[in-house]
Amino acid sequence: MSSVDVRSVSKAWGDTLAVNDVSFTARKGELLVLLGPSGCGKSTMLRLIAGLEEPTAGSIAIEGRDVSGLTGAARGVAMVFQSYALFPHLTVADNITFGLSVRGTAKAETARRLDKVAALLNLEALLRRKPAQLSGGQQQRVALGRALIAEAPVCLLDEPLSNLDAQLRQDLRREIRGLQQRLGITMIYVTHDQTEAMSMADRVILMRGGRIEQQGRPADLYERPATLFTARFIGGAPMNLLDLDDGPHGAVIAGTTGPALFASSGRGRVLGLRPEDVTVDSVNGRGCFHATVAAVEYLGGEALVTCRFGERAILARTRGDSAPPIGATIGLVWDAAARHLFDAASGRRLSETGAGSLSPQLHTISNQGSIRA
Repeated sequence: MSSVDVRSVSKAWGDTLAVNDVSFTARKGELLVLLGPSGCGKSTMLRLIAGLEEPTAGSIAIEGRDVSGLTGAARGVAMVFQSYALFPHLTVADNITFGLSVRGTAKAETARRLDKVAALLNLEALLRRKPAQLSGGQQQRVALGRALIAEAPVCLLDEPLSNLDAQLRQDLRREIRGLQQRLGITMIYVTHDQTEAMSMADRVILMRGGRIEQQGRPADLYERPATLFTARFIGGAPMNLLDLDDGPHGAVIAGTTGPALFASSGRGRVLGLRPEDVTVDSVNGRGCFHATVAAVEYLGGEALVTCRFGERAILARTRGDSAPPIGATIGLVWDAAARHLFDAASGRRLSETGAGSLSPQLHTISNQGSIRA
């Protein structure tokens, strides 16, 4: 059963089309993340679901009911905003129960729900405090508690962690995900942070320019990006995207003389390689692509190594304690099965069947200019 059905929804302000013919379904009990850069339409889409905006075209159904023209409360949704929007003169308990008080919920029922939510969010010892006496993470828990106490079937979160420091964001990501799974509620979560999306979501919808670029499980977007935009956006470090050209024996990296990466034409194609799939190899070992280390970003347990061969740059991920020094000449190797191919004009993913007959084994580029396994 679906909790939210978005059907061909568009939203325009004058000539500006913020959401353009978007359709998707959030299934019951699912954590669905709307991901994308600023201005892609994800927050507008969330406001349309919440009833804060009305669509220019299309329809939205929640729990099987068309909610056109209904307010947020009548739609059965609760919302957590980027700003905590807490009343500074009210206690934590009064902030959490404010919505129930407005709706005239009985005091006994309000107290029961407050006890339940406070226990879930570890707020029991803070109920008498004012917001100014809380840390940022505690204030975010209060804002989340105010949404959960409504016991709405759908909870909408608009970049709720963006104002917090990195460690606190990581802690609250785990707490929100665990809470959603324990309660079995449907969450639609908006963020521009792909780490949040990949670590929390059951499914991710990546948006661009008001449209859906790609949707699927986090692993789908990472392992098989459908477009160059997805390839650039998803991943802890950006995917290497190298233009290809035609060489005497097949496709070569543009600006190089080879060797051929596969037998068919390379012109108009882009080769994608994740940094974690590029291995820094000994230049004196088996055949490899020679490059020079231009920069090293040390991250503790791992390092990102920027390498240059001619005018081209490629990023490799390696162990932090084995990163080569800047200026060193190294070799680079990668598994042929780890490559991604895209059409340069459309940005769409290409089928491997048109890329020659490389088998999914380790291929390296030798000093003599031939590919060998």
